[in-house]
Amino acid sequence: MAEENYDLSAENNEKQIPVPELNIAPPVPKSYVPRIGLIACGGITESHLKAYQVQGWPVLAFADLNLEAAEARRDAFHPEGAVYGDYHDLLAREDIDVVDIALHPVHRAEAIEAALLAGKHVLSQKPYSLDLDEGLRLAELAESKGLKLAVNQNGRWAPYVRWMTLAVREGLIGEVQSISVDMNWDHTWIQGTAFEQVHHVMLYDFAIHWMDMLRVFLGDREAVSVSAFSSHAPGQEMKPDMMACAQFRFENALATILVDGHSKVAPREQIRIVGSKGVLHAEGGICHAHDLRLETEEGSCRPPLEGTWFEQGFQGTMGELLLSIEEDRLPENNAGNNIRSLELAFAAMQSVDEHRPVRPGSIRKVSV
Repeated sequence: MAEENYDLSAENNEKQIPVPELNIAPPVPKSYVPRIGLIACGGITESHLKAYQVQGWPVLAFADLNLEAAEARRDAFHPEGAVYGDYHDLLAREDIDVVDIALHPVHRAEAIEAALLAGKHVLSQKPYSLDLDEGLRLAELAESKGLKLAVNQNGRWAPYVRWMTLAVREGLIGEVQSISVDMNWDHTWIQGTAFEQVHHVMLYDFAIHWMDMLRVFLGDREAVSVSAFSSHAPGQEMKPDMMACAQFRFENALATILVDGHSKVAPREQIRIVGSKGVLHAEGGICHAHDLRLETEEGSCRPPLEGTWFEQGFQGTMGELLLSIEEDRLPENNAGNNIRSLELAFAAMQSVDEHRPVRPGSIRKVSV
């Protein structure tokens, strides 16, 4: 029987242990040099292109209904590239192997299908589908044509997330039993933009990254139910709820995510993963929680981390796709895998609307 500990006094183990050697560098193909086409040239694609430029992956063509946007991306990153107002013209090129699709969600499925039918490998911006059955159909289409369909869940390759992921996979903290994520920051910049019209913007467009992380940390653990809530913040003038929280029940594990996008001071992100043999804790700025600590019975350590979410993240998503093409295997961020993350997000949004727990996978389609 365990010794009584009514005052919950902490057992501190300050012994320092060596930092485990984990390779968190973004994956890169050994010799395969892709020929990339970019479909849609909005704001986020600047980060995509910077990441590709670092790795020397050429982008040969740019397509956008707004030709000026396409020309601006072309001029900044590949002045000799071609520009198209219709992405079908880009897909008709035989010298394009891989397409990066960054269209708005309601248009992604059509473009993904067209790209696969044109024989192109695809990296889709997240979420790649608003309909789980359609998403599965696209994944099956890719498989039937011997093509790779990957999703740009770039958070998976953020340095702190990747280190925690590999630490879990190496068994450094045993079997994961609980995960808690909480964040506060000022997201009110979306006021007056299209994002302000997105239903459940905090869960759908932002927290979906961390829902995907839960799945990665827990591997193939089945998700059983999701209960979620959202609220306006005091004094909030914006349309969507800027605060949201979700509770997830997995097989033999629990997880929580709390996001407050209406915080004016001290932005912070924290992730805590509790395992049967240890704990991982990351803290720091939003998308930069690089104060990382591994604690076990043997002692603790703080791995030094470098890099950024966007740079390493976008290198990681495209790099994993390219390496999977070279090795002829499914990419880690394949579409079929990402469906499981979408199940969590769809269930969370439905739970808010219906004020009840929702089983992941039971909600097949959402609108935004």
